[in-house]
Amino acid sequence: MTQNPDLPQPFDAAHFADPYATYERLREEAPVHHVRLPDGSEVWLVLRESDVRAGLADPRLSVNKAHAGNGYKGFSLPPALDANLLNIDPDDHMRLRRLVSKAFTPRYVEGMRQQIEGASEQLADAFAERLKADGAVDLITAFANLLPVALIGDLLAVPEADRHAFAGWVTTMLDPGSSGELVAAIGRIHRFLLDLVADRRAEPGDDLLSELIAARDEGDRLSEDELVSLAFLILMAGSENTQHVISGGLLVLLDHPDQLAVLRADPGLMPRAVEELLRYVNPNQMAIRRFPTEPVEIGGVTVPSGDTVLLCLAAAHRDPERHADPDRFDIHREDTTHLALGHGIHYCLGAALARIQLHSAFSTLIRRFPELALAVPSGDLAWRTSFRSHALRELPVRLGLQTWP
Repeated sequence: MTQNPDLPQPFDAAHFADPYATYERLREEAPVHHVRLPDGSEVWLVLRESDVRAGLADPRLSVNKAHAGNGYKGFSLPPALDANLLNIDPDDHMRLRRLVSKAFTPRYVEGMRQQIEGASEQLADAFAERLKADGAVDLITAFANLLPVALIGDLLAVPEADRHAFAGWVTTMLDPGSSGELVAAIGRIHRFLLDLVADRRAEPGDDLLSELIAARDEGDRLSEDELVSLAFLILMAGSENTQHVISGGLLVLLDHPDQLAVLRADPGLMPRAVEELLRYVNPNQMAIRRFPTEPVEIGGVTVPSGDTVLLCLAAAHRDPERHADPDRFDIHREDTTHLALGHGIHYCLGAALARIQLHSAFSTLIRRFPELALAVPSGDLAWRTSFRSHALRELPVRLGLQTWP
C-alpha cells in the first residue's frame, strides 16, 4: 500500500464518545473509504451492511497476516497467542474448529445455565450490599466483569486468585496508557497462559482446557501454540466482550425507561432484547482486519491485493438499508439478525454461551434492582479512546430516581 499522508483520519475525540455519528456521515458519503488509523496505518473501511456481511464470508479476504502487502505493521501478538481461530484461514480454521467445538456442544453449554444463573444471583447479592454501603457503585467492577470472569475462569480451571489479574492485563492490552504498558501486559498474558497449559497438562482435570489438551480428531491434535492461543481467545473474548455488552446494554436500558418498563413487565421478551442489544451496543466496532489475496471489488471500489480491509460491524448495525430506523432501540424489533457474533466460518464458537450469560445478567439486574439509576448524567460517562472497541471505562449507578436536570 502506497503511503498517503493526505488520507482522512476520522477517529477523533468526538468519535470515541459517539462513533455512530461518524459512521453515518461516512456511509452517506460512500460505502467504502480509504482512511488512516490513529497509528498512521492505512485501511479500507467498509460501512454498508450488505458489503460487511459479504466480506465476512468472502474467502478472498484472508485473516492471515502473511497476505498483508509489505508486511503487516498493525497490532500484533506473539505467535503463541496469535495461532487462534480469528487469525487462521479456512483449512486450518476448520481443523481447529472441529477439535474445539466438541467442548461447545449445545448440550454442554445448556448444562451451564444453572451455574450461570446461580453466579448472577450471588454477584447480585454482593452488588446490593455495596449499593447500600457506598451509595454509588461502578457496575462494571462490581458486577459486569465479574460474571464472565468467574464463568470462563471455571470453564478453564483458572485459579481464582489469578482471574482478575488476567482480566486487568487484557484491559490494559486493549486500552493501554503507553506502548510500555501494552508490551508488559502482553508479556504477562503470554507467561501466565504458558504456565496454565503446562500445569493442566501435568495434572489434567474436569475442565475445558484439559479437554482441549486431550482433544484428537483422526490422530490430529492441537500444537502447543494452538493450545495457548485458544486458551487466550476463550479467556479474552469470553470475558472482555461479554462484560461490555452487559455494561453498555444496561446503560441503554436505563436511557430508555419505556423499553425497560416493557421488559420488566414481560420477561419473556428478554431473548429478543438480548439480540437487539447485541445489534445496538456491541462493543466490537470492527471485525478482525482482512487482506485481499487478489484485487477485490467492494462497494464499487477495487481494493488492491494485500491492502488492509476493516469491515465495520457498528456501521452495518446502523445501516438504514438493512435495519428500519436503525438508531432506535426497540426490543420489539422483529428482525433480530445482526453481525455481532460474526458470520461465515468465523461465527463465534461461544455464541450460545454468550447469549446465556447476557440473558442471565440482564434478567437478574432488572428483577433484583427495580430502582437502579445512573449516578451521573449519561453524557458525563467516559469511553475508551479506541476505534476498535466502544466500551465504557466505568458505569456509576445507585438506587433511586435520578436528580439532575
